[in-house]
Amino acid sequence: MSEVTGTLIASAIAFAAAVIGAVIAGRYAKRGAEAGGRKAVEAALAQVQGQAAAEHWQWVRSQRHQSFAAFFAAYVALDDMLARITPGVRNRDGLDETARRDLQERILELQSKTSQLALWGPSEAIELAYAVTGKSLEVMRALLQVSSVRSTDLHAYWSRFEQTREEMVLAHAGFLERAGEIIRDPRQPIS
Repeated sequence: MSEVTGTLIASAIAFAAAVIGAVIAGRYAKRGAEAGGRKAVEAALAQVQGQAAAEHWQWVRSQRHQSFAAFFAAYVALDDMLARITPGVRNRDGLDETARRDLQERILELQSKTSQLALWGPSEAIELAYAVTGKSLEVMRALLQVSSVRSTDLHAYWSRFEQTREEMVLAHAGFLERAGEIIRDPRQPIS
């Protein structure tokens, strides 16, 4: 074999090795690009899902805070109404139809806000809100009973009213304390 033939064969082998190397490198580069692309898509999907979950959590927290505020406003309106009409009942002026209707409307508003709050939770806050509403209904019944009794001895009726009013206030204080904890805790779960 001559030097030229050896050079040609070596060149052909080098050329074939380069082509084969390029084909193999191209295939691995393609696989690497596909794997990298899949990982990039998976990472983007995870980021979008994480962001969506975070936004949903923030939205639920916002709705929860709004429902707490609406519940507080309804409770304050009821409590103010009770503070206005109780002295008249104590003085035996009774409750006129307007005051009865207003009291019932305040109770219905509190019940409505309790139901609204039940949508957003958490379950402990829902239970406490229902306890406040239940005690509020007892207070209304006791006050209506006091206003309708014609007996001269009203002490037992007033005692029941004052006891239920105190229980309502304590139930509200318990709700207020827990709601404050929930609002201040950024890790509070949405369920």
